[in-house]
Amino acid sequence: MQVSETHRPHSAMDKAAVQAAYRRWAGIYDGAFGAISRPARHRTVSRINALPGRDVLEVGVGTGLALPLYDPGKRVTGIDLSAEMLARARTRTDRLRLGHVAGLHEMDAEATGFPDQSFDIAVAMFVASVVPHPRRLMAEMRRLVRPSGHLLFVNHFIARGGPRRWVERGMAPASHALGWHPDFAVEALLDPADAARAEFVSTRPFGIFTLVHLPMTEGAED
Repeated sequence: MQVSETHRPHSAMDKAAVQAAYRRWAGIYDGAFGAISRPARHRTVSRINALPGRDVLEVGVGTGLALPLYDPGKRVTGIDLSAEMLARARTRTDRLRLGHVAGLHEMDAEATGFPDQSFDIAVAMFVASVVPHPRRLMAEMRRLVRPSGHLLFVNHFIARGGPRRWVERGMAPASHALGWHPDFAVEALLDPADAARAEFVSTRPFGIFTLVHLPMTEGAED
């Protein structure tokens, strides 16, 4: 499924650019981004911990900031394109003795290589707007989750209108160089049918980030 040019993020980063950006950011990522993303991260993992199913895939696990938050009864596999970020995630896992972490792998989120229906839950936090093809990310996560499972995303999405939308568009050129897309539209990730079924929850601070929860089947337990 392709994204129309209308909904494609401006100047979407290719894989090499993503890797280069996070190579530069790996050492300061937790301090620079960890605090502002904490409320959304905690809310998302709390939602996951309350869902049925044990096997969780965290796409874009980064330095592993979310890993200590998962319930010990979950079995969490993390993937990331950045070797530098993963090295820090592995250090965190070892230091905190996180036995629920099943593995941390350097993988492309759009083509992981995992077998179909390997997980009960797949989550991508702060990832959708930096991958080259958001709809391919969605298709891959859908492939990996079992029919009764759940997909979750946390991201900043551009405002529908008003002054904030113009501010976000104005910020876009400089932000893209850092791997962040304030002009990212939800339509770049979700088709209309998925958007109609998904739950959207604004998170602190100031509603900057939105938690999107998409059960894989109608009437799935929430």
